[in-house]
Amino acid sequence: MASLASKGSGLVNRLLTQARPQLDVFLKYAKVELTPPTPADIPAIRQGLGNLVKGAKTGAYKNLTVREAWLNTLVTAEVIFWFYIGECIGKRHIVGYNV
Repeated sequence: MASLASKGSGLVNRLLTQARPQLDVFLKYAKVELTPPTPADIPAIRQGLGNLVKGAKTGAYKNLTVREAWLNTLVTAEVIFWFYIGECIGKRHIVGYNV
């Protein structure tokens, strides 16, 4: 039993040693990407929305490269999918509500 515990602890230590660099990278990006916007970010958000509306009015979307258009499509699809996943989690059913 003692050898099993020592093998298990050795395995856990080795796993932590190997996972540490990847965890550090994840935490670095999570601190930046997962923080909510601060009041100082609001002007930049307003400017971005204004640029989006202005680009839609002037037809700037017609000047996108295929790569940029594809990336915009993927980001839009990701937002929609996360919305529907959140809806399913919120109602605790895939289809309909439990009335």
